[in-house]
Amino acid sequence: MEADLINNDILLDVKKLKIHFPVYKGILRRVIGHVKAVDDISFFIKRGETLGLVGESGCGKTTTGRGILRLIGPVHGDVYFYTKRAETGNNDRSKVNISTVSSKILKSLRCDIQMIFQDPYSSLDPRMNVGEIIGEPLMVNRIARGKELEDRVRELLRLVDLNEDYAKRYPHEFSGGQRQRIGIARALSLNPSLIIADEPVSALDVSIQAQVINLLQDLQKELGLAYLFIAHDLSVIKHISKRVAVMYLGKIVELSETDELFEQPKHPYTEALISAVMPPDPDFITKQILLEGDVPNAVNSPSGCYFHPRCRYVKEI
Repeated sequence: MEADLINNDILLDVKKLKIHFPVYKGILRRVIGHVKAVDDISFFIKRGETLGLVGESGCGKTTTGRGILRLIGPVHGDVYFYTKRAETGNNDRSKVNISTVSSKILKSLRCDIQMIFQDPYSSLDPRMNVGEIIGEPLMVNRIARGKELEDRVRELLRLVDLNEDYAKRYPHEFSGGQRQRIGIARALSLNPSLIIADEPVSALDVSIQAQVINLLQDLQKELGLAYLFIAHDLSVIKHISKRVAVMYLGKIVELSETDELFEQPKHPYTEALISAVMPPDPDFITKQILLEGDVPNAVNSPSGCYFHPRCRYVKEI
């Protein structure tokens, strides 16, 4: 990993990230514990690659993505991002710790890291037309106004395969797939180098999912984007990701190259997830691994390996 850093391949480097939410009780709101939504995880993303983050609902995937951008907190640990933004005080490629920088530098860094949200309807302001939605980041950051802003909005609409005339329409006039394309165009407006895609296709029909995934891959090749692709569908993750991190109860239990993960999973939780993927051939019969019990409480996490209450390999030692 150090060699990668020297070769300037690393774009995002997360070290021992923790996001714990306090649990209050009583009128005096006394803290009686913490929900360990993200519990001491580390990973990195190289320039131009896609890292898939997969796990069942409630495992901390979305919290991880939002914690990286400091959209939620408090965040403990280090989130290093390598940027060339002049506002960081260094015109060369510099390492900035997102978890500790000032709000001024953080605002600049958010131009380099953008997010695509899960629900394409609730993430778009229904009172703004498409041109205003896509152009707002450019206006807020004082990058473009007037004719230059209009030209940039039209360019972004073409980039995501939407008609330029859609700029005057409102979100409710579009299908789910079209709304997600609008969200992608908004994320691209500031020329980011990293996009955190929070289950961007889970709310869409299967046929539309394929179109959006292909669009994201085309944009990655054209613009050199890196993705943190968050999903619970392993078939989508397998298609789009170069490496995959498997998350369970706030921890990353396995991280490896995509082909290696699907061919030889090392963790029993990964085995169970892969066994649940439906094969494209209906005549091909697979043996699904059924996990017993429920996901443990994130307030009182199990001792040792968090997965051991549901693990079929567990032993009394």
